[in-house]
Amino acid sequence: MVIQTIWSPFYLSRKQGMSTWLSRFEPVVFRIPYGMISRFRVLIFRIFGMQLGNRNRFESGRARRLQQIRMGNLNHFTQGWFLWPEDTPSNDHRIIIGNNNYFNRNVMIDACMRIEIGDNNMFGPDVYITDSNHTHGVGLNPHQQPMEKGKVRIGNGCWIGAKAVILKDVQLGDYCVVAAGAVVTRSFPAGSVIMGVPARLKA
Repeated sequence: MVIQTIWSPFYLSRKQGMSTWLSRFEPVVFRIPYGMISRFRVLIFRIFGMQLGNRNRFESGRARRLQQIRMGNLNHFTQGWFLWPEDTPSNDHRIIIGNNNYFNRNVMIDACMRIEIGDNNMFGPDVYITDSNHTHGVGLNPHQQPMEKGKVRIGNGCWIGAKAVILKDVQLGDYCVVAAGAVVTRSFPAGSVIMGVPARLKA
């Protein structure tokens, strides 16, 4: 961040070779604004209908149809996240997230029917999770083709590697590991280690 690095008194004192008492407060001072912004986001999300637990942290990202999102406690979303329920009215929650999950940069959850995520999972950068797919009809443009919708469920304690893609009708049991770049097109039982395109059990 330019303001932090160039105009920070901590940065200037270090550059001049000075060791000052300010340096002891540097981590605290620069953590406060981000925490305040996250709390403000949580407040706005609740006002507009998202069902949220406690101590969730949101860095910059986007969400829509907030009333279709339900979330537990202690989840952390880093920069660039998207929570994207289908842009049509629904009385149900299309995105359901448990507790203590970590979402790295640019994770997108794209839900037309329902995507459920359990507890204590970690998601690498650029993970994409969707519960729908375009059909293929000859003579129809992509935006004219009807959608196929299913459900996705990710259990507890899973690790989803960077740039992995999880498609509709997939259920992952507890403690699964999905390798970076894998495309998951079918369900796997608890404890599976899967990789490849399409994803298969590790040999």
